[in-house]
Amino acid sequence: MKSALNARDSSTALGMTTGQGNSLKRIGIFGGTFDPIHHGHLILAREALEGLALEKVLFIPAAASPHKPNFESAAAAARLEMVRAAIEGEPRFEFDPMELERSSPSYAIDTMEVLRKREPGAEFFYLVGEDNVALLNTWHRFPELAKLVQFIVLDRSGRQAEHPYPVIRRHLDISATDIRNRVATGRSIRYLVPPAVEKIIRERQLYREPEK
Repeated sequence: MKSALNARDSSTALGMTTGQGNSLKRIGIFGGTFDPIHHGHLILAREALEGLALEKVLFIPAAASPHKPNFESAAAAARLEMVRAAIEGEPRFEFDPMELERSSPSYAIDTMEVLRKREPGAEFFYLVGEDNVALLNTWHRFPELAKLVQFIVLDRSGRQAEHPYPVIRRHLDISATDIRNRVATGRSIRYLVPPAVEKIIRERQLYREPEK
């Protein structure tokens, strides 16, 4: 299935051109807990890379999501290790541990202020899951954040949600919640995550139910 936004459609929708005439560096920002990172994340990141003519996609694991205060994620070191393993060998996928290295909760505006100073001439595209769109205007200092980035919605659900943001759509029935549940109940996660991620989950015994 093709994404809802190809390179030509995305440049038109965002009022920009691609190719030699565009001198701005175009960088995708993909934040989240990545607990664990899976093929759904990677497929949509690749769609964004190609559909938006990005130079790279930067994966930024969150220390703790301010929108999920009661959710206990795997240790930061384990999630970072999984992200690193998942994108190894993909030269246009990178990771940055900045949010794991500062006090939680993680705020996108703080991350973007750092990246703006690091890449003052870049154009940033912030990739968000469709399930987060309804909460976007509640994000910390959202009006300032919206001036720093162009939001791009990554939609795995296939639903036709109403919002003003460009969409990259692929119907992928893969979720981190399901993967954690499968591990906890002893079911296979093969083909849902990269083999290197599956190995880390197994060796670190992540997501297993505590023994009673």
